[in-house]
Amino acid sequence: MLQKTAAEPRVTAIPPPRDTRLDVFRALCLLSIFINHVPGQYFEYLTHKNAGFSDSAEAFVLISGLAVGLAYAPKFTAGHRLAVTVRIWRRALTLYVAHIMTSIVTLAIFAGAALYFGRPDILSEINIRPMVDHTEQGVVAMVLLGHQLGYNNILSMYAVLFLMLPGILFLMNRSMALVIVLSGLLWLVAGIGPVVPPNFMDEGYWFLNPFSWQFLFVIGIAAMVHVRRGGALPRHPALIALAAAYVGLSFVWVVFSWWDIDLSYGLPAVLTGFDKTFLSTPRLLHVLALAYLIAVVAPLNRAAALRIDHPLVAIGRHSLPVFIFGTILAMIGQVVVFVTDRNAPIGTAFVAAGLILHVVYARYLDAIQSLGRSRVTAPG
Repeated sequence: MLQKTAAEPRVTAIPPPRDTRLDVFRALCLLSIFINHVPGQYFEYLTHKNAGFSDSAEAFVLISGLAVGLAYAPKFTAGHRLAVTVRIWRRALTLYVAHIMTSIVTLAIFAGAALYFGRPDILSEINIRPMVDHTEQGVVAMVLLGHQLGYNNILSMYAVLFLMLPGILFLMNRSMALVIVLSGLLWLVAGIGPVVPPNFMDEGYWFLNPFSWQFLFVIGIAAMVHVRRGGALPRHPALIALAAAYVGLSFVWVVFSWWDIDLSYGLPAVLTGFDKTFLSTPRLLHVLALAYLIAVVAPLNRAAALRIDHPLVAIGRHSLPVFIFGTILAMIGQVVVFVTDRNAPIGTAFVAAGLILHVVYARYLDAIQSLGRSRVTAPG
């Protein structure tokens, strides 16, 4: 029997190069969310919410579903499901903690502005007033996700999606068609019911209903799993034309403000309206049509395949810390705009600086990550 000697070199598998397209689109969503979360400045008019029914929140959740289909679905197999479930729920806990942290920092930013600038009226912004008037109840409600501040509601919805994820992956291993149908039924029931987590401090409910948004998340997971199993998206010219026509109609509708046109015909609002909370059909179809065109039109697809060292790739690769960073920056930006009496040029200058800081922070995270790797691989 032949035996290896100690002198023989070991063959190390070289990981495939990272596909940067998801990172790039995720970065564009993060930057757009930051811009849109500082209302009253000029960059806001350049984001794609002004050109269609959906905005960066829908794109972000769909991309997150694609990323989950890439990262977690292949590992959710017999013998590994418990370990993967623990990893997923640990991520959900991380998202919850991040949500609470950004909410507390937001409160501190606005309270500090009220004290420093002598503007107590700022505490009536972004749903802070109930926390001020009923602090004890407000703190408990915030920790239990029963009270959300404005512009601080994406991470809580995302955390609930991750709590649901093991069940989604388990059913998807049984039947992809079944999980899509069940997810669609939940979306429909949540919109008609409505079925939505309540707010404790008022008569309202969550701004982004996770029982509605899970449908888009599931579609993203299913699409990625389908492709990884050797499938492909249909590329029939009629389907491409239909998607392009819908995106074009959406653009015209928004640009010319045709919101008074009533096409409901007595149907539920979730099927005919434009409600973001319940992810109404026009918004859902818009983000899916956009994603489909980007996926099947080669020039659009190739344009996102940037170098691994591109700033957008760095931003998208560190999506959670960058999102937290952008949220805190946006809250500071809202204070700046408020205390300057909605001065658009000042707000625009702040957002421009914030976009640059996003790149700087992503580079910093890259450097920290690289330093950590070098310490691990350094000879002892």
